[in-house]
Amino acid sequence: MSNPAPASTHPEATWWRQAAVYQIYPRSFADSDNDGMGDLPGITARMDYLSALGIDAIWLSPFYPSALADGGYDVDDYRNVDPRLGSLDDFDAMVAAAHESGIKIIVDIVPNHSSNLHPWFQAALAAAPGSPERARYHFLDGLGEEGELPPSDWPSHFGGGAWTRVKEAAGPNAGQLGQWYLHLFAAEQPDFNWDNPEVREDFHTTLRFWADRGVDGFRVDVAHALDKDMSLPLRSKPALEILVDDGSDPLFDRDAVHEIFAGWRSVLNEYDPPKAAVAEAWVPFTDRRLKYARPTELGQAFNFDLLQAHFDGTEFRTIAEKCLSEAEASGASSTWVFSNHDVVRHASRYALPDDSTLETLEAWLLSDGVTPATDLARGLRRARAATLFMLGLPGSAYLYQGEELGLFEVADLPAAALQDPTWFRTQHKIKGRDGCRVPLPWSATELNFGFGGTPWLPQPSWFALQAADVQDGTIGSTLEMYRDALALRRKLQTEESLEWLSGESGPLVHYRRPNGWEVLTNFANKPAPLPSGVDVAKVVLSSGDPADATTTIPAETTLWIAP
Repeated sequence: MSNPAPASTHPEATWWRQAAVYQIYPRSFADSDNDGMGDLPGITARMDYLSALGIDAIWLSPFYPSALADGGYDVDDYRNVDPRLGSLDDFDAMVAAAHESGIKIIVDIVPNHSSNLHPWFQAALAAAPGSPERARYHFLDGLGEEGELPPSDWPSHFGGGAWTRVKEAAGPNAGQLGQWYLHLFAAEQPDFNWDNPEVREDFHTTLRFWADRGVDGFRVDVAHALDKDMSLPLRSKPALEILVDDGSDPLFDRDAVHEIFAGWRSVLNEYDPPKAAVAEAWVPFTDRRLKYARPTELGQAFNFDLLQAHFDGTEFRTIAEKCLSEAEASGASSTWVFSNHDVVRHASRYALPDDSTLETLEAWLLSDGVTPATDLARGLRRARAATLFMLGLPGSAYLYQGEELGLFEVADLPAAALQDPTWFRTQHKIKGRDGCRVPLPWSATELNFGFGGTPWLPQPSWFALQAADVQDGTIGSTLEMYRDALALRRKLQTEESLEWLSGESGPLVHYRRPNGWEVLTNFANKPAPLPSGVDVAKVVLSSGDPADATTTIPAETTLWIAP
């Protein structure tokens, strides 16, 4: 494995450890040229809003040239900007504006697969089986008498099989159906072969390209899937979500992936301060997930534990204790997240019945988006309480655009508007992720709620109630709560530790940070007596109405208490 450079002494070397990072899905943030698609100049134009919000960094979802078969995660060119979103000059201007505002930039890197329009894949299609061009991807002969069956039973994440057969353009079988290529996601997203040195070196070049343009860090998509066991015969894996804990899975979390990221760390450490990185590694075994977060690799890995948890005090405390302990053991800092571009917004998840499961969410995203019943007021109340609980914790907080407005999932998008590949690959059974990607409402009264041109996904009329200009300056609004919390959070984030003041279980969870700040959350659906010693005069922030906290803490509410 590559040896990382010595630890940097640069004063900003560890900026990421307790940063508040705001994810922007570029097509849905702000549209500067009125074509209905958000763009990089739109982000630059809203930099004052982001600065006033109080974030430390922007995580920019893919903005590269793409046919949008998977919302930009099908990349045609890793070192350019989609012309619909701007240019490299626009990217440089956005980075400069962010840095002037004290905001770092993290960009999404998609290393598991390219687009089928990437020049390498187009060259692979034009070449013969066994060629160097095909060796950059996973091309195999099929099974059956004439190769008519896919090489394995591996499924795609978006539904259907993970293999697509090609018509040969060269070689003795030109013009006939021939080999199959692997795509763990959509057919338009062929998987790279990371055993190929060309692939490894090309991504090192991509990391340097963006780092040289001033990028401060990288979010690594599907980090746990790069290495695959392609030895024949391929092993069966009919269920992608079931992993083993010893690194022997044929597709995910294999030990060899860590050699890849050690190489990345060597590249990232060429800069001072070193560039940050965070792995998206959906690995259920924490001791294995933390390998991605080692200082010798990416340095940080998402934990999605709170995102997957019910709104329950015992569950939240157990997760926080576990994740903080694991982060300390790995040398990383913990990460906290409730929403992103891939999941139902947490204000809507918390509005579902308490016994909701993944199947409940999928049912909710089916035909009409109205079953099961939701309690949106309760969902938002819980989302606000959960957010303040999370923002008080040591570690970095990842926020998703629109959650600061208290936005709900747009679950009733018309079928004709849907673009997520899940909708098509499940034969219109599951709507997928479009409901959390609807363009933001900036103004309650402007056309298209101030987003720009006619949005690429339709906005619901209720967006007027949660538009940014309605909440701006409104005491008690979700936007102002986020602003207050992020401003106060900078005072909280000193030492990466806390002291629990409540018992190990129960609906009331209470902790204190080293500088004396306290966070108190009532997860119950009824008020609870304030713990002894809590001075209501020192409550500086509440997820509910602070006037309601006198001798009790209201139901589903978080308080921040100054020392």
